[in-house]
Amino acid sequence: MTGVTGVAHASVAADYEEHRRFLWALCYRMLGSAADAEDVVQDTFVKAMERPARRTGDPIRPWLVKVALNRSRDLLRMRRRREYVGPWLPSPVETGDDSPPAHEPAIDGVAALEGRYDLLESVSFAFLLALEVLTPTQRAVLLLRDVFDYSVRETADALDLSEANVKTTHHRARGAMQAYDGPLRRPSDGAQQSARTALAAFLERLQQHDVRGVEALLAGDVRALTDGGGEYRSALLPIVGRDKVARFFVAVAAVGPGIRARMTMLNGMPAVIVDVPSPGDRLAPRVALTLDVDRDGGISRVYAVSATRKLTALR
Repeated sequence: MTGVTGVAHASVAADYEEHRRFLWALCYRMLGSAADAEDVVQDTFVKAMERPARRTGDPIRPWLVKVALNRSRDLLRMRRRREYVGPWLPSPVETGDDSPPAHEPAIDGVAALEGRYDLLESVSFAFLLALEVLTPTQRAVLLLRDVFDYSVRETADALDLSEANVKTTHHRARGAMQAYDGPLRRPSDGAQQSARTALAAFLERLQQHDVRGVEALLAGDVRALTDGGGEYRSALLPIVGRDKVARFFVAVAAVGPGIRARMTMLNGMPAVIVDVPSPGDRLAPRVALTLDVDRDGGISRVYAVSATRKLTALR
């Protein structure tokens, strides 16, 4: 019996190496949380060891996807029942200029699929926040159909839905995404370069405590979202308007000496990771900051994430 168990565990280990990146990629987009995605992937393979669910020769990925999506939908429902302290933001994950997160350098050897949204766009903050208006099932259908190129039949099998239900759910999900699709905030080369220029100027003027200089970089409809998860001090509501956003970040930048900043790419866009060696009372020791720019190069959104569990995917 021990020998049979050892063979089963070896088989699961091989499946883990083959399929974990795909599952993580799907679960991260479902949940917007790198830590939760990792937990779901681990739970899925634990279940595979405890209750193998395939006949010899059957592909295991469809079963793994079904288990992971069921668990992800449960977690989304639980999250939405809990009251979150302040704005909710996705976990930042490090990416290259034109590649998906380091957790998934390619999916099945393909860096970008032919879906409605490619892999890099589908981890952007703008896209992940847009998904928040969808129900868990709508979210799963949209991701499978429009990011991972699943057919209607494959999507129905993965979610235990009828094909008619998949088509209806997909239509409604696309309708709910119209507010996102309108501006087409895709992390193109031009958008990345514009954001890189704006971010460098933003950081320089923060160092100079230049409120008016920061204000001049901001779009008229600028909004800043800060996610401390109730763990660290942050704005509990979105900060709206040039003057308020500029004053908030200039005040935050004056926390003291010894701050270290590292420029990087997070979720497809230029970003900065700030480490504070000796933070004061309820001040975050690490903050990841990224932004969106409008077509005129003005900063339209600023995202600052400091909640510890949100930063687990960063080096």
